[in-house]
Amino acid sequence: MTIDPERVRKTYEQLKADAEAGGYHLNPDEAWTLGLVEGLLTNEDRYGYWACPCRLASGNKDEDLDIICPCDYRDADLNDWGACYCALYVSEEVLEGKRPLQAIPERRPAQRPKGGVREEPSGGIRLWRCRVCGYLCAREHPPAVCPVCKAKRERFEPFVLPPSALPGP
Repeated sequence: MTIDPERVRKTYEQLKADAEAGGYHLNPDEAWTLGLVEGLLTNEDRYGYWACPCRLASGNKDEDLDIICPCDYRDADLNDWGACYCALYVSEEVLEGKRPLQAIPERRPAQRPKGGVREEPSGGIRLWRCRVCGYLCAREHPPAVCPVCKAKRERFEPFVLPPSALPGP
């Protein structure tokens, strides 16, 4: 299956603009990134969704929810390794040449729950609040840049609900 190069280019430009607007960066190796975009479009034509081009998709959207780009593992990979698994997204340090790209270990569990239902992490879910605009996100680490106001990671603080806001017994 061959994807029209103009479609690849147009999708790349839109993806790059969306990434930058959200505080993310695409891999600066344009040839590599265009190849990944072609893989995303191939999977979209094949399955109806952007399954990660570097992982084996099942073709069942509910089973593949965690690997639909941007995947569930992107931000943790960026934080720990400077790039996501397929290296479509890279950290600012990688973009600026301050950190080399390296192989990223697979985070996706071999055994996944059926139907896209995931168990709650044993430690609960961390919430982060942007002190500038109030944006909330639930994940292990705050984003590098707030997707709303573009404040940097250091402007986030852990968000704790007061006991009065929790459901009573």
